[in-house]
Amino acid sequence: MLAEVNNLCVNARDAITGVGKIIVETGNATFDEEYCDTESGVILGEYVRISVRDTGVGMDKQTLTHIFEPFFTTKGIGVGTGLGLATVYGIVKQNNGFINVNSEPEQGTTFNIYLPRHRGEPLPKNAESKIEPAMGGNEIILLVEDEPEVLDMIKLMLEQLGYTVLTARSPGEAIQIEKDYTGRIDLLVTDFILPEMDGRVLATLLLKTRSRMKVLFVSGYAENAVTNPELQDDSVYFLEKPFSQKKLAARVREALS
Repeated sequence: MLAEVNNLCVNARDAITGVGKIIVETGNATFDEEYCDTESGVILGEYVRISVRDTGVGMDKQTLTHIFEPFFTTKGIGVGTGLGLATVYGIVKQNNGFINVNSEPEQGTTFNIYLPRHRGEPLPKNAESKIEPAMGGNEIILLVEDEPEVLDMIKLMLEQLGYTVLTARSPGEAIQIEKDYTGRIDLLVTDFILPEMDGRVLATLLLKTRSRMKVLFVSGYAENAVTNPELQDDSVYFLEKPFSQKKLAARVREALS
């Protein structure tokens, strides 16, 4: 869920002109039947709440009715894809949660993400030492991600695992890096939704000259939405957002092995 909160923070930053504030809060919430009957979209149960609040320009009621629609954006041409909030909404729903937003023009915006609260037995004090560290490696990875903060986060995760990471913020930049880089590239890790072209098209182009390179798609969409018959099954892997460093490490190692 870190990437989704990051996405909301990026939107909050863009909504602020001049000096402002972005406040991220967490907490617990419980909704009973009486409350659910009066508030649409609220689901009965106990939840963990993640809130992202800003002091930006806010939104009117008409805009609020469209913000979770794919490709809807209030940003200028070439600034946003209109898929950020749609992806956040989809991932929250996939995790059996819900999201609501409160906003008024010139009064800022608050996004509240509610995820089902899990109650379980606490881990023993020595449990952490029993968890095996995720397996890393020393291969060369080309990472393509158009969100700078997400790019930096995944790059850090991979470098902590021992990999050498080449980074690109667009398909065009990735294609140029592939042309200029004289060494081997073992794995392409790319977001599915990118400016210029989607990850499938990018992977298909790069595999023409890097036929032994493996491909790992990272996306908030379901796996069957990002596969491509033109890509060989044994060279393509998928990791659904959100993910931890351990899950990333396991999936990268699986692809490279």
